[in-house]
Amino acid sequence: MDRRQSLKSLALGTAAAGLALHGCKMEDQELQEAVSAGAEHYFGRTPEELEQIAKLHAETFFNPHEMETLSVLAELILPPVEQYGGPLEAGVPDFMEFMAKDIPELQVTLRGGLMWLDHKSNTEFQTEFKSAQQAQQKEILDAIAFYDPEVPLQEQPLEIQFFSLVRNLTVSGYYTSKLGIEELGYKGNTPNIWDGVPQHVLDKHGLAYEEEWLAKCVDQSKRGVIAEWDENGNLLT
Repeated sequence: MDRRQSLKSLALGTAAAGLALHGCKMEDQELQEAVSAGAEHYFGRTPEELEQIAKLHAETFFNPHEMETLSVLAELILPPVEQYGGPLEAGVPDFMEFMAKDIPELQVTLRGGLMWLDHKSNTEFQTEFKSAQQAQQKEILDAIAFYDPEVPLQEQPLEIQFFSLVRNLTVSGYYTSKLGIEELGYKGNTPNIWDGVPQHVLDKHGLAYEEEWLAKCVDQSKRGVIAEWDENGNLLT
């Protein structure tokens, strides 16, 4: 199994699992407008959830330099493929920004880890992480990408916790996006073909289908037709 396939498995098998927030406070009217607009994009959310989403989108946590670093990091973790694109096309950095605001407990690890990356890169290669050569970036990441599984993650150094978190956010953000879902080939729930209870099972129990019901319920030429019922609850088609 190659690296990308491994990350696909990670996306399918796991869920993505303070510093002050920076941003302006929305006025009530602005908030209501944002909630109304959000209803079109977040169908099925409660009004309270829509209000929370609008508030989070109005705030900013990562600065431009941090967002650029996260973009570089995300593509190192999950390199783009020509047919589908990659983390940047899927909006993964924005997803990380949202998650950092939605779960404030992540903020110290994320910002601290980004600071550690730049410090390490400056010390080793005299340049910030996002500007280092890719081979240099990978050299830094190789040292924190793996850890002793016998030691709980929360007891690992900050930089290891950071990389584990960003890797999970990258994979989760990408494979729950439209692009990532297309790459997985997931099509959602689709109707299949059912030919009824097998004849040998019916025979075992001394049962049989009525021909009238067979024509209505097991006619595959009508599998896309929505059933209709009369006012007495009788199946028509």
